[in-house]
Amino acid sequence: MSGAGRRLAFVDLLKAVAAQLVVLHHLAFYGPLSDSAAALLPGLIEWLSQQARIAVQVFLVVGGFLAARSLAPEGCWVPDRQLLPVVWQRYRRLAGPYVVALLVAIMGSALASRWMVHDSISAPPGPGQFLAHVLLLHDLLGYEALSAGVWYVAIDFQLYCLLALLLWLGGQRRLAGLDLGVGLVVLLLLASLFHFNLDRGWDVWALYFFGSYGLGALAWWSARPGGCHRLGGLILLLASVALAMEFRDRIAVATFTAASIALIQSGNLMPDWQARPLAAFLSRISYGVFLIHFPVCLVVNAAFTRFVPLTPELALLGMGLAWGMSILAGAVFHYWVEQGVTGKAWWRLRPAG
Repeated sequence: MSGAGRRLAFVDLLKAVAAQLVVLHHLAFYGPLSDSAAALLPGLIEWLSQQARIAVQVFLVVGGFLAARSLAPEGCWVPDRQLLPVVWQRYRRLAGPYVVALLVAIMGSALASRWMVHDSISAPPGPGQFLAHVLLLHDLLGYEALSAGVWYVAIDFQLYCLLALLLWLGGQRRLAGLDLGVGLVVLLLLASLFHFNLDRGWDVWALYFFGSYGLGALAWWSARPGGCHRLGGLILLLASVALAMEFRDRIAVATFTAASIALIQSGNLMPDWQARPLAAFLSRISYGVFLIHFPVCLVVNAAFTRFVPLTPELALLGMGLAWGMSILAGAVFHYWVEQGVTGKAWWRLRPAG
């Protein structure tokens, strides 16, 4: 495997593991299967329900890493690239499969409501609520989410636009030996870590999450071939000061993730390993799994509630079934909705990049 392949294999692994933890978190957090299964594995169900959500920080860091790699691989805005087409292209890439997933979520809630009554089932949306979701404005406008995790799609779009704007403003200019766009990213990262991320009232805005996203971007610029390795030290310095000011698990995980990516990226430390094709496959379908898993889990929960005695053993079996079906549905969704390819693509297990 080439050095570049090894480095991207680590990103594949992070995305694969984080996506599965998100699915398991939602399975544990939203009952009723997890409520019954907790009698068998109380510690594990509790951890998945409460702590596993921290996996979102891995997605934030990886998202910043990949966005920096795409928008400004050398640390500055690509000449002649226009900002609005870049933003529109990102929206189309996110929103196309996302809108399909929303429709699936609406149908899933309708089906689940026939079999059980539960807080996790969303009411049929009105036109305003659905349009707000399509425009990725539902949280900003105060609408109830139609599916777990859709908040992240809106935040990811905000973060990408914000990063693109900062790099575009920086252009090709340099200041004190540093690309101005990178400098602007560092400044906003500081504002996020030391102000916005300390106030939960900002958690529907990208500014709250830009600390983690910006750390991912710095990981790319610090460890790319020919990059500024001093930025790697800056990652640790900035995050350490922020954590000393007020310790936050989410920032600690984001810092560790960014530092690990930077280390692997610069040192070519990722070994060849037999499970790499599986990690690459799970990484590739991670967005599809993220979008489609909740309605799948909801329907499985409802079906077990209606047709199966909810003993702890059968409830645990149902959670395993929902997890497996989420991966399968995510793969189908990726290849047939995101990619629009034929079933032959199932055998293409090459890593991303």
